[in-house]
Amino acid sequence: MEEPIKPKAEVTELQLEAVIGFNGHVPSGLKCHPDQEHLVYPLGCTVLIQAINTQDQKFLHGHDNNVSCVSISQDGSFIASGQVTFMGFKADIILWDYKKRELITRLSLHKGKIEALAFSPNDLYLVSLGGPDDGSVVVWNIAQKEAICGSPAAGLNVGNATTVYYSRCRDEMFVTAGNGTIRVWELDLPNRKIWPAECQTGQMKRIILSIGMAEDDSFFYLGTTTGDVLKMNPRTKLLADTGPAKDKYTLGVSALRCLKMGGLLAGTGAGLLFFCKSPSYKPIKKTQLQGGVTSITLRGEGHQFFVGTEESHIYCVNFTDFKETLIATCHFEAVQDIVFPFGTDELFATCAKRDIRVWHTLSNRELLRITVPNMTCHGIDFMRDGKSIISGWNDGKIRAFAPETGRLLYAIDNAHRIGVTAIATTSDCKRIISGGGEGEVRVWLIGCQTQKLEEALKEHNSSVSCIKVKRNNEECVTASTDGTCIIWDLLRLRRNQMILSNTLFQCVCYHPEEFQIITSGTDRKVETITWSKSGIIMKVK
Repeated sequence: MEEPIKPKAEVTELQLEAVIGFNGHVPSGLKCHPDQEHLVYPLGCTVLIQAINTQDQKFLHGHDNNVSCVSISQDGSFIASGQVTFMGFKADIILWDYKKRELITRLSLHKGKIEALAFSPNDLYLVSLGGPDDGSVVVWNIAQKEAICGSPAAGLNVGNATTVYYSRCRDEMFVTAGNGTIRVWELDLPNRKIWPAECQTGQMKRIILSIGMAEDDSFFYLGTTTGDVLKMNPRTKLLADTGPAKDKYTLGVSALRCLKMGGLLAGTGAGLLFFCKSPSYKPIKKTQLQGGVTSITLRGEGHQFFVGTEESHIYCVNFTDFKETLIATCHFEAVQDIVFPFGTDELFATCAKRDIRVWHTLSNRELLRITVPNMTCHGIDFMRDGKSIISGWNDGKIRAFAPETGRLLYAIDNAHRIGVTAIATTSDCKRIISGGGEGEVRVWLIGCQTQKLEEALKEHNSSVSCIKVKRNNEECVTASTDGTCIIWDLLRLRRNQMILSNTLFQCVCYHPEEFQIITSGTDRKVETITWSKSGIIMKVK
């Protein structure tokens, strides 16, 4: 007799409440919505709508890979976002309804990556530019949600086009530019064709990073990797002027915006934000920001504007005094560790690359930043008394910092030979347990003025990825990329149990009742492991 089929248990998805983050590596990824109350920017596979004056956030979910570009229609009713995907597969463009915060349609034609997007001035068309593996430009009809026509974006003897900008007045004209190519395109709607005209720059060869169009379409401006600005006439397709002649901008002009009052707002790869005018293009107003400028977006007519940088900072700048205010920040490298202090959920700390940051949970604001230049922090933990943040670094040092001021309290030199890769503390604040890249687990005795090595435990054959201590401080568990989890007796300083698995363990923790451990690794499985003193081990996936 067959057993009845058991109904599947309902799985409740976690709802995303808030995000602290901004991907500053997306060119022109930061956009100010025409309602002047919201910022729109991509973050991973999500497009985030952030209220400027409040903490309200809305999320547009639909992409299955990183969002590579975003654009907003002139009246603000549509948002378009493009993504990257694997070579040979089609990369989606998603058209979103801004008011309803929902997906309207998917536009799939390009392969590999969507490089850039732009709406026409009357929101009739959307133009999309494919990445290096695609190399085409396509014009879409927004009302009919279909492609009108497409064409190779650049000629045969030049590099790839990387940026696109639509005319401010005409729905039939747009500009593409990139490595050695500047083209003005005309849309021939009755014949469903787009016709390119190559712009002439004479002997000058440039790689274009950014485009800005004058309000009346009389000229458009191009920022280059060389550090100068080109001014082109869209009717004659000829170079009008270029500058500055000397003292070009370091690391290129990576962002451009034309102002209605005349002049240009521009940002460089070295973090210089400046206002200039043709033909000299020398800075009239300027300020230095942290990280290369990748986005400049105007609020209204440009009396106020927002700037995004590679180091994931968002600044608000008033044009009159040209003073910047940091309104959002986050890590710009992979987050290595996250930890809450004992007894409170109002604060938490994270570490990534060269810095440790302490955050306020309710406001999502950064309270403290501790930076050690040219080093990488792999793990952090709060001492139970809350008087220090303990951190492990790739130079083999354990550093302790004051959680209020960020002052260095002490450092343990040469704690591990191949960097400190994991760290934990006991609840009595008398011990630090550290793991290294060579596989050693070391127990340190912490006194008022001293830090002493108590024992070095040598069992792992590869880097220790995670350490967790039991509440009674008598036991700890370590996970390693050699495929083992080891449970240690902290009284005898010997191994109690070893768990082997065909995976590279990345994290481990105790079950709240502390008779099980939960592990996860590169096999993408979460496993619950139960053991006994008799040596019996059971695994539940």
